[in-house]
Amino acid sequence: MRIERVDLIHVQVPLVEPFRISTASVAVKDALLCLLTCDGITGLGESSPMAGDFYSADTPESCLDALRSRLVPMLLATDIDTPSSFAGLADEWMPGANFAKAGLEMALWDLDARRRNVPLYELLGGSGKPVPSGLAVGICDSIGELLRRIEAFLAEGYVRVKIKIRPGWDVEPISAIRREFGDIPLMVDANAVYRLCDEHVRVFKVLDDFGLIMFEQPFAGDALEDLATLQAMVATPVCIDESADSIDSVARALSLGAARIVNIKLQRVGGFGPAIAIHDLCRDNGIPVWCGYMPELGVSTFGGVHMATLPGFTLAGDLEPSLRWFTDDITRPLVQMGSPGAIDVPHGPGLGIDLDMEKVARYSVSRHTFVR
Repeated sequence: MRIERVDLIHVQVPLVEPFRISTASVAVKDALLCLLTCDGITGLGESSPMAGDFYSADTPESCLDALRSRLVPMLLATDIDTPSSFAGLADEWMPGANFAKAGLEMALWDLDARRRNVPLYELLGGSGKPVPSGLAVGICDSIGELLRRIEAFLAEGYVRVKIKIRPGWDVEPISAIRREFGDIPLMVDANAVYRLCDEHVRVFKVLDDFGLIMFEQPFAGDALEDLATLQAMVATPVCIDESADSIDSVARALSLGAARIVNIKLQRVGGFGPAIAIHDLCRDNGIPVWCGYMPELGVSTFGGVHMATLPGFTLAGDLEPSLRWFTDDITRPLVQMGSPGAIDVPHGPGLGIDLDMEKVARYSVSRHTFVR
């Protein structure tokens, strides 16, 4: 593929309400739309960092800088054989910057699938079956508010519930959920805020008795030995997320026994190629994977939906309808529940979606165009 034009469009869409995790809160969703044009066909991608120091060091500003200064100029100067070759090339051009790379890489896959007139999942090796949708609930101001929110969302058909936890907001909310809703599929996400100390280990030993699906990223991303120690102490599977930023990190985690489940995030790992490699490694080792979400706008979410049809994605991911998190979205169609408790996969060429350019203009902050 000889990319002739790249458009980067920075959009900001308000959230329905602030999204709170153990370490931060955000009220507006930033995304960088990446449009790649070749032979009159345009592929869509989304670089989807959160504002500020939220999930990672990647921010909208750092991603835009990486794209403008290095990644886009190098892409325009290079002929790409296949989308799967992009990740290796991009790592040579610029270490790190996975969120920025993910936007371009996604657009390359979408472009290639559109040129071949096949749905993206077919190119990725997926099935195209509906993808189960799991609910993620941020930290609330009270137990009562948490229970009311879960009750309302369960009525919409979500197949499992995840709540964010932090020290002081862990055992009590899980106890209340079990009392109120019984044996629903339930998991916790710590976003790496706990440590391997007696006080925190006691929390996970108590939580171990609640029949949870997993403990997602209890400790820091680089604390693989500590995660392995915790896993040896509890029966509940430990899942890595922040630790799963590359195939090398995942391979090391599996070798140490630090993870029995892996959360694969397209944005964190740098796109479909690295995600497929991690998926294949986990499948070869009997480790289930699921598709994470930060949350992202519709382009990246639909990308995750296509990816989650690969055979190793046996657990419900965080992929949710657009209007669950955002006051609006910029795709046609919006991401929404189709099958009960699941999101239907678009079957048109590529991602199977279009941008609503009126909405893109409404939420646009800046636009940058580059030509070969």
